[in-house]
Order: sequence, then structure tokens, then C-alpha cells
Amino acid sequence: MSHAIIARMTEDCLDMEALKKAGEILAGGGLVAFPTETVYGLGGNALDPEASRRIYAAKGRPSDNPLIVHIADWDSLTPIVSRIPEKAKKLADAYWPGPLTMIFEKSELVPYETTGGLETVAVRLPANKVAVEMIRQAGGYVAAPSANTSGRPSPTLASHVEEDLGDRIDMIIDGGQVNIGLESTIVDFTEEIPVILRPGFLNKEMLEEVLGEVRIDPGIMAENTHIRPKAPGMRYKHYAPKADLAIVEGAPAAVFSKIRELVREGIAKEQRVGVICTEESRSEYPEGIVRCIGSRADDRTIARHLYEILRDFDADGVDAIYSESFETPRMGQAIMNRLIKAAGHEVIRAGSEDI
Repeated sequence: MSHAIIARMTEDCLDMEALKKAGEILAGGGLVAFPTETVYGLGGNALDPEASRRIYAAKGRPSDNPLIVHIADWDSLTPIVSRIPEKAKKLADAYWPGPLTMIFEKSELVPYETTGGLETVAVRLPANKVAVEMIRQAGGYVAAPSANTSGRPSPTLASHVEEDLGDRIDMIIDGGQVNIGLESTIVDFTEEIPVILRPGFLNKEMLEEVLGEVRIDPGIMAENTHIRPKAPGMRYKHYAPKADLAIVEGAPAAVFSKIRELVREGIAKEQRVGVICTEESRSEYPEGIVRCIGSRADDRTIARHLYEILRDFDADGVDAIYSESFETPRMGQAIMNRLIKAAGHEVIRAGSEDI
């Protein structure tokens, strides 16, 4: 079976020959994985229904789960949407290019294969220079979900893409480790009051500073399997490691104690048990395969390493994983949104009775 071409470059040193090749592949209906500031994306020509079908097939992704159309400049937005609300212009002025996806009513130019059958289109203008130049070379419109097998942790390194999709796509652009590590914030502008459909690096407070009132979709943290997804990641189990993952929440001392107890129980059953902790709590766990995700003092470190750690546990062949909860002020909602979906909503409450 053929294997993807791999081209390595950085934002400071673009390989224009490789980017032109990527553009040709995309223009011809092929698939190219590429780095963004959030996670690696799996790109196809957003205006080609067949390319979108290939994206779904490569990922094993349900075809009613919308794809995000990536553009390289503001002027590219007008042809693919039917109108641009004033509030969306204000938010774009503040945060584009960047980790922000906005949902608009689509124009006839965008095929339903790209929008998951919806009358709306999700659009993002990434900040990563490799991504932007590749989009330009491809003709300006690249549909791209995360470049992983559907349901698995999103890729934050090119090696993750190669592991999942190396024999199913045409090219992988290796731009090193991504900066943010969680997917973009998604805001829906098809209603009067903007609605957050997926939390990300840009939190509610940051959006409110620009827009005023902003609502959070109630389905963000719920097990909302009955609704048709309006944005990627709203419905299906996502980001999941191969082992069973559970989140333990409560007062810190109770959480530490409960995780130690669960690890001992697993080891007694001859299981390989993983623990996700922070730099502040690493010393609390003398047993198990313990991985430090980052520091609570800078929750961007937790976001950046979440998917990588879940994949590392896959490589370790663990049977069960227990994670601390990360209700941090800056990115806590986005981190917990991903972690709860990865755990299939398996949350253990550590109460006083566990101490």
C-alpha cells in the first residue's frame, strides 16, 4: 500500500516546493495533512464534494459531522457565505487569524458534502504560516477536520497523523509540535445572540469583551447523542484513548486518595494503570504509570499535552487511566470538554467518605 509523502518545514522556513506540491494534490482532489496552531488538520478541497467524501472515508467519520473550511484571508469569506453579521466582523477583527471558527449561513458555492448536509458552513482563518501558504497554493478553500482516525485523540505531532492515516492520504506536512493543542473555539453567528458550540483557547470571557452577550450551547458538556451536530465534535465520542478513561473530581486531597486507591485496585487485578496528574501533584502517586500533563499555574501546558499523553498511554498498553479534573480559570472548560468526551462521560466523584 502506498504511503503519504512527508515534507518537513517550519513557519520560519517554508518549503515552497513542497507547499506547491501540496496545493497540486489538493486541487486534484487528494488529501494533505498539515499543521495549524491548534491541532493537525486533514485537508481536502472544500468546494469538491468528492474530496470531502474522501476525508470522511479516510477518518472513518460520520458524514453528518460538519467539516471546517479553512481560508487564507478575509476576502475569501464572502464567496462562501450568504451574509456576514456585524458581530462576526468584530470578532474576526479581534481574533482572526487564530484559533477561532465561525459558523455562517452558507452560499451555494459550498457543497453539502462539506457541511454535513447543513445550510451552514464553519469557517476558520488559521494563524499558522505553513497552513496559510498551503491554503493559498490549493486555491483558497481547504476543508479540514483533525487529522486522526475518528474518535481517537487529535494529533499534535505529525507522527500521530502518520500512525493513524499514513497509508490513507497523499501527503503529510510536518511542522513540528503544535502550539495550542486543543481545537479552535466555535461560535455560531446564525442566531441573534452568538452561541459557543465548542470551547477552546478563546474562552467565554474573551468573546464577551468583544461581542457583549454570548450564550454557551447546553450540549457542550452533555451526552447529546440525539441532536444533529451543528459543529464538529458535538455529538460523537471523541478524543478517546484505547484504555478505559475515568475522571476523578472533588477536593484535591480526596482526588489524590481516590486515584491512589483505584490504582492499587487495578494493580491487584494485574492491570497496567495510568494516572494523569500535574507538576503540582506528581509526588502524590507512588504507583502506576504516572504522566504529568503540565502545570495548573499555566493551563496552556495542560491543553498542549492532553492528546499527546492519551496517545502515549496507548503506546504503553495500559488497561485503565484515571485523570485528575482540570477546572482551571483560563482554558478549563475547553480542557474538560475534551477530557469528558474522551472518557465517555465517566466521572468519579471523590467525596469525604473516600478520605
